[in-house]
Amino acid sequence: MRNREITSDIADHAQWLKQYYFLRAAFSVAWVIAAFGIAPSAVVAATLLVAYPAWDAAANYHDALCSGGLNQNRTQGLNVLVSLATTIAVVLALQVSMNWVLGIFGAWAILSGLLQLGTAVRRWKLFGAQWAMVLSGGQSALAGGFFIFQATMPAAPSIANVAGYAAVGALYFLVSAVWLTVSTWRRSAAGEP
Repeated sequence: MRNREITSDIADHAQWLKQYYFLRAAFSVAWVIAAFGIAPSAVVAATLLVAYPAWDAAANYHDALCSGGLNQNRTQGLNVLVSLATTIAVVLALQVSMNWVLGIFGAWAILSGLLQLGTAVRRWKLFGAQWAMVLSGGQSALAGGFFIFQATMPAAPSIANVAGYAAVGALYFLVSAVWLTVSTWRRSAAGEP
């Protein structure tokens, strides 16, 4: 009886992860479209730049709550704090320059990428299909270093620098969602719970 409950909990959580990853992909795609399509104005671009880490904080918080709470998901709890601090830092950096904003995004990409990698490694034991999230976390950390380097250049960056990063993130979330969906179909076809 206990094994059946554990299997049911894992199946429910795998279903949640699929929905969560699809939602994260959809938000990132919408954000990228807005950044490239309707963000020529400074106000819209600034709003999008503030919204991105704020959304990440909210998404990580909700995922942690749906995954057993913040105590069981410390990497996500830390990611919430890092993303909230980044949101505030971006608001302040927008008053200085886009170089500062990109530098802050770089630091955030490194920290949140490493925390995402930690979350994916922990989840891999239960759900599998986390390789894309592991790659995403690692690539995020590398991209963060590149952002920091770009921020030191004299040329002023734009929202397009961040939009490319968001587009790659959307792809990783989409791959993870599809991979979990296919894994579920395979287990169903094999008669596994």
